[in-house]
Amino acid sequence: MNHRHHTTPDTRTADFEELRTQAVALRSEGLSLRRIRDRLRVHNHDLLRRLLAGEPPPARTGHPNAKDDLRARARELRLAGLTYDRIQLELGCSKSSISLWVRDLPKPERREPAEQARLAARKRWEHELEVRDRARRRTKAAARAEIGELTDRELFLIGVGLYWAEGTKDKPHARREQAIFVNSDPGMITVYLAWLTLLGVERDRITYRVMIHESADVAAAEQYWTGVVRADRSAFGATTLKKHNPKTVRKNTGNDYRGCLVVRVTGSADLYRRIEGAWCGIVGAASERP
Repeated sequence: MNHRHHTTPDTRTADFEELRTQAVALRSEGLSLRRIRDRLRVHNHDLLRRLLAGEPPPARTGHPNAKDDLRARARELRLAGLTYDRIQLELGCSKSSISLWVRDLPKPERREPAEQARLAARKRWEHELEVRDRARRRTKAAARAEIGELTDRELFLIGVGLYWAEGTKDKPHARREQAIFVNSDPGMITVYLAWLTLLGVERDRITYRVMIHESADVAAAEQYWTGVVRADRSAFGATTLKKHNPKTVRKNTGNDYRGCLVVRVTGSADLYRRIEGAWCGIVGAASERP
């Protein structure tokens, strides 16, 4: 004799309510419909919808989407008025994906041919600038790698040329013979100080002075240069302020403007003569090259 188990309406209701409780809990955890379906093994789409009736979808489902950043960028570009073709060119994804991501957004207004041409030309120029910038960075990196370590002789010759280009020179009508170097480039200052160390110039013989426009952030500039030369503020003399000329349009403005640093070696007459003599030697050697 066969005994069949009969499911009563009360039992079916209890099963549905239990499933609904589980489905709602999973939804609150941020799971997508597909993941809830797989977790509860409910493959009836209509039943799954009824289990979650009245439950708002989460702001973001628990299913990770690798294209979220692309989707957000595509929407930004669409709102900026770009066509599907332009968005595809920008992001490198398919038009079908773009259509799916932005189909709820309004279509961009149709531009005049002249304006479209201007936008296309600007886009091409921006791309060209990016290509040039990448090439510039590669060239600089390769050149930097070629330098390696500096020998004492290499640093000596560099320092002589550096001083003769940027340092104070003696004049027949004004015999001063002082080693004074002025520059706004912190790299130049760093190399110059390394060169002075190579020549045996003690740090206590070196004094510093900032020269800067009066409208700049003087205190910040003074602090900046003390950090570059790694010296105490007591090694610095009074800052020289340049007066503003209303007829001059200044370009050295902004937070990056820190004026110039004057580096002076005390008792440097002999040092200056060595520099001048070495420079004459470099010129002579260069002139004899084939």
